[in-house]
Amino acid sequence: MPATTPLILVTNDDGAEAKGLKALIEVVRPLGIVYAVVPETSQSGMSHAISVKKPLHVRYRKEVSNDRYHCYTVTGTPVDCVKLALNKLLPRKPDLVVSGINHGSNASVNLLYSGTMGAAIEGAVNRIRSIGLSLLDYDPDADFTAAALISKKLVSQVLANGYHADLCLNVNIPAIDKNEIKGVRVCRQTRGYWVEEFEESVDEQGDRIFMLTGSYTNLEPGRPETDEWALESGYAAVVPVEVDHTRYEDVDKLKDLNFDLNT
Repeated sequence: MPATTPLILVTNDDGAEAKGLKALIEVVRPLGIVYAVVPETSQSGMSHAISVKKPLHVRYRKEVSNDRYHCYTVTGTPVDCVKLALNKLLPRKPDLVVSGINHGSNASVNLLYSGTMGAAIEGAVNRIRSIGLSLLDYDPDADFTAAALISKKLVSQVLANGYHADLCLNVNIPAIDKNEIKGVRVCRQTRGYWVEEFEESVDEQGDRIFMLTGSYTNLEPGRPETDEWALESGYAAVVPVEVDHTRYEDVDKLKDLNFDLNT
């Protein structure tokens, strides 16, 4: 643990009133000085989006803040919240960024669309250890008892150990009773994709409108090293994530292509 009292930045993508956020704040408040900088409203599915040429309104919530806990709401995305926190709102660089606890899965390909993980990855971009936390339950009144227990263990471990500065963890927790969770598994991301569907209807003006739906396809069912297998088997899944998206095995192959513009 840092020599000084840890400074912890908390954010999410479900908005300031989400039950998962409140559960996470209760987890981290005993562990250091906490700054919660969160979207004013739900920003699910925003991934790494930022607000460009759009003013961001920030409100300091005095009614819930004190010397060891400060809360701000922002009219922007989760990544906006992290950027504002690091550049304007925090007294120093935080020791940890925690994002969540999200209502719903961010395992497998969901990581790419997740505002929760967008915020965590932004922490890693700035070389701050970061954790994104998600519970596989979309119910606004979900039971976060097990998720809070696992979150506390992971946050405490990351604060106490000397992991590299841009550590980023994608943590997903099954929606089962805490006594039924078999443990925590460090995994890799499952290869999978969403089959997109759109429900079509017509609005009051007669214009066509579409609502995105769909179903997830797991390309690696039964692979015990993957996050989806862990979750289906009653484990919490921890996947280390990196910012670098380079597919290194293709770099040398592509160098052999003919890039001569004169031929």
